[in-house]
Amino acid sequence: MSDKREHWGSKLGVILAVAGSAVGLGNFLRFPAKAVLNGGGAFMIPYFVAFLLLGIPLMWVEWTLGRMGGQRGHGTAPGMFDKLDGTGRWAKYLGIIGILGPFVILIYYMYIESWTLAYAWYSFTGHLPFGSGQEEMKAFLSGYQGLVQNNYFSGLGPALLFFGLTFLVNFFFIYKGLQGGIEKLSRYGMPVLLGLGVILAIRVLTLGTPDISLPELSVKNALGFVWNPDFSQLTSAKVWIEAAGQIFFTLSVGIGVILTYASYLRKRDDVALSGLTASATNEFCEVILGGSIVIPAAFIFLGGSAGALSAAQSGTFNLGFVTMPLIFGKIPMGALFSGLWFLLLFIAGITSSVSLIQPAVSFLEDELGWGRRRSVMVLGAVSLLACLPAIFFLGHGFVDELDFWGGTLFLVVFAAIEIILFAWVFGINRGWQEMHQGARIRIPGIYKPIIKYVTPAYLLILLAVWSYQQFWPFIAMKGIAPADRPYMWGARILIFLLGATLAAMVARAWRKKKGKIDK
Repeated sequence: MSDKREHWGSKLGVILAVAGSAVGLGNFLRFPAKAVLNGGGAFMIPYFVAFLLLGIPLMWVEWTLGRMGGQRGHGTAPGMFDKLDGTGRWAKYLGIIGILGPFVILIYYMYIESWTLAYAWYSFTGHLPFGSGQEEMKAFLSGYQGLVQNNYFSGLGPALLFFGLTFLVNFFFIYKGLQGGIEKLSRYGMPVLLGLGVILAIRVLTLGTPDISLPELSVKNALGFVWNPDFSQLTSAKVWIEAAGQIFFTLSVGIGVILTYASYLRKRDDVALSGLTASATNEFCEVILGGSIVIPAAFIFLGGSAGALSAAQSGTFNLGFVTMPLIFGKIPMGALFSGLWFLLLFIAGITSSVSLIQPAVSFLEDELGWGRRRSVMVLGAVSLLACLPAIFFLGHGFVDELDFWGGTLFLVVFAAIEIILFAWVFGINRGWQEMHQGARIRIPGIYKPIIKYVTPAYLLILLAVWSYQQFWPFIAMKGIAPADRPYMWGARILIFLLGATLAAMVARAWRKKKGKIDK
């Protein structure tokens, strides 16, 4: 069965594709905001601890599980987990999260991604109100989102247009397949992304001191704010949890995407060095580029650490779509650099969003035997319908609810499940041997006990702490405006219906397979 499945065209192709999946809007928007809100340099200590104890181990486990699954004809977690579970009864249903999670994120991610395309267009054409003030930029964003009607926008027409274009581009690359679509997008998109990131970082780092009367507002002091830790912040559990959450989000571990991408590897293809290279590429984009564009620019132009903190507190959307255009409006050729900034975000977004689509496509192809055309057409129709509530109910917490389930809770739960199945059910000794099949590097031996003991314990403690502190307030929607609760319940119902549909499809696929075996 594995011979009928697609394979990557080259080692570079799969590394860039996995890196492209990881490098997304979170690298350039979410990471700077989290770093500033959690003590600047203090955030980087738990961040790198989580990278070493959670990110790297989970990355190697997912690359290994994915390659193993692909050899058995499975490109998604239900089939892979079923092979790890000796009973063949329950693990496949736990694997549903590895398809449901990416799809829930996709529902709102493509819409936000389309904003970056629109803002790139408005920047290059001079229609973005640079330098007009924060309230004016917020009004522009709110008008575009359809939350208010103003002099800029009278409805959702422009937003729907750019969403439609973004939707078609995503599904075009998915329709073209693995080598002709996803790999080609990554081979060209990632170098362009890196180039744009370097250009923007150099421009920010060479700003000097715009106001000579305020010499403290310099690039040097801005970088000091990022990298000089306030050790007192390390006593806060929130900082450690936020750092772990960012590692999950940025590396795309615990989502199920890497499992699918790695399933298209051949039996002797390396996973150790390739996985590490993809992770290092992502960290370069996040820490070096993401940390050198937004935070220093906000520090210099908004009044030091207090200004940067205020920008981060305004929210991730405002940081990217309000604060950054205002900053670009203060420098020469600001419209050009603003356009490059949003083009960078769009490329980062699309290389991630296509990876969110692929697990569902792979499931339909591998487990139900559908062809690529049928899989893409059906999934495209379902995705379009599911995206509409995120567009029309944005102002009522619908997207926030989807983001928590798909972009936070599911990640930790799924990661805990897969690491326990790999290290304890399949067995760490067998897993360690499989991990080194065709490996170009020897993974340090310390990671064997880390994968078996430390990473599972870390994840279970995170879940326990969250459950103790936040489970009931979250379920009961404490602090949520009564007018928004129906919409948030609507998001939960949508997630439940999607999960139930996937469970029914898994049950049908396995009954069908059992029937063939019995015959």
